[in-house]
Formats: sequence, C-alpha cells, structure tokens
Amino acid sequence: MKGFADEARLRACGRKRRYRSQGDALDAALLAGVERERSAYRCAYCGQWHLTTRERAEAPRRGLR
Repeated sequence: MKGFADEARLRACGRKRRYRSQGDALDAALLAGVERERSAYRCAYCGQWHLTTRERAEAPRRGLR
C-alpha cells in the first residue's frame, strides 16, 4: 500500500514546481504569460503552492485519476 501512496504523492506533488505563496505562484504564471490559464492551490502533501489548469473552484484531488 505504501507504493501507491508514494506514487500518488509523486504525481500530485513530486514533479511540480513549488512556490512559497499563492502570490508567488500567480506571479510565475504572469511572467510565463499563462496567467489566464492557471490558478494556484495549496498542496496537501508539501504545504506549498502549485499551479494548475483546473478551474479555481475545483481543487486537485489527492491520489485520484
């Protein structure tokens, strides 16, 4: 079962850039020119912020896909 948890964490967090704040994440999207296509969410695994292409109301789900 631990392998599944490690795989889910890697998919949800391990390969993504981490930002210290929501503002930092959104600033990075702005600099990349994709601010309208991205929103930021606090990661349940690392506690930092990641960017997503999902709607703001739809938070990424842990371990599902």
